[in-house]
Amino acid sequence: MVDESSSSLTLSRKVGEFVRKEVADWDDEVMATARFKAFSGQRSDWEPKYAFWRDLILKVATHLRVFLFHPSEVKNVWFSRGGLSPLCLDHVLNEMYNAGDILRRGDLVDPTSARLSQVFRRVVHLVGLSRSVTQVDIVEDYLILMPLLKVKAAEVVKVISENHWTSACIITMRKFQDICGGSIEASAILSYLSGCRKMQYITTNKRQFMEGVKVSLSPKALSGITSLDYDVLHLISTAEKLQQQLHMINQHWDKSRELALASLKSGSKKAALKHAKELKLFSASRERCSSLLNRVEEVLRVIADAESSKRVSEAIQIGARAIKENRISVEEVQLCLQELEESIDLQKQVENVIESTPLYSEIEDEDVEDEFKNLQLEVENDSSKVEMNSAGGESEEQKTAADSLGDALSNLSLVDGTSVDSVTLGSMDRTRNSLKDLQLESM
Repeated sequence: MVDESSSSLTLSRKVGEFVRKEVADWDDEVMATARFKAFSGQRSDWEPKYAFWRDLILKVATHLRVFLFHPSEVKNVWFSRGGLSPLCLDHVLNEMYNAGDILRRGDLVDPTSARLSQVFRRVVHLVGLSRSVTQVDIVEDYLILMPLLKVKAAEVVKVISENHWTSACIITMRKFQDICGGSIEASAILSYLSGCRKMQYITTNKRQFMEGVKVSLSPKALSGITSLDYDVLHLISTAEKLQQQLHMINQHWDKSRELALASLKSGSKKAALKHAKELKLFSASRERCSSLLNRVEEVLRVIADAESSKRVSEAIQIGARAIKENRISVEEVQLCLQELEESIDLQKQVENVIESTPLYSEIEDEDVEDEFKNLQLEVENDSSKVEMNSAGGESEEQKTAADSLGDALSNLSLVDGTSVDSVTLGSMDRTRNSLKDLQLESM
């Protein structure tokens, strides 16, 4: 509640500064009293005041780069003056609605809703029933400034086109919402562009629900949805999930590496071994995730290249052939994602068991004593170099020491001279067996 109040106060101050630049006599008490009064008399009497507020609303919205707002925000935040709000604003908004300058969010046809609901909403618009609203109806719904909605929609299409060179493209709903600035804004833009036949909502339900939009990046109206479009949506959704998974794995890898180096510096060899195994597990997951992501992106690139030549039938054939040549299928993609999730879950189980049992109790101290002696020598040598150098070269030597420790860690042997890589980069079954052994030891 405090955050909302602070945000409203900041916005009110920002709007106030802008309005004072646009309206020279904004702080004049006499003019302010006249402007804040409710409309009365004939239309000709209040027409100039209505034009003033209409233009000011459009200017402020343009300055704030918003096209969707709630009437209470306009009255109580934008134009609040000493705690007082313009009494004429409800009337102004109603007149702008009747003139077609603004729409209620409820007036828009939702492309994601059922077909029958869309048809009914279009019939209502054709008959003109939706214009029979009162000031009460206006203040209870979010409002959309049509001139700014058109500008924002054009900006969104331009942003999308910067990353695509075909006449049409498909992006996921999540990415579309990010570009639009939110789900509410995305819904309004999707409705508008769908009405212009420049965008179409698309969903697929292959094992799991996925949604996206197909966007026309040329002056021509959007063509219908093809079977290839559904496959492309599935591949794009999969690629985004793999990218997110890869980002998460990289974060875990970086954290484990930092902990491993810290453990080596502090002389905690058991902790170092634990983090070394974690590093190898994350490295294996990263390699598999990256491999699958590259294959998916290659298929998408081949399809995009075929579509850029505007030979749709050939694009379908090439796309099918690319999928076959890369030996990738919907089932395989799903299986790989599942295995990656299992790998992460398994790693969490390993960490939990490790925390409740002696760290790698099956590994004897003498098996790693030589390796740690070498590491200790490296740490001592690096420390000596740091002390001998001047203060200006301190950071560079520390970086070198960290790199040396990282190299030593990668060569660290665990049991009977077997490297970390050979122990932990085995199959998932071997990891599961190790987990079972650890669980038995903890009992």
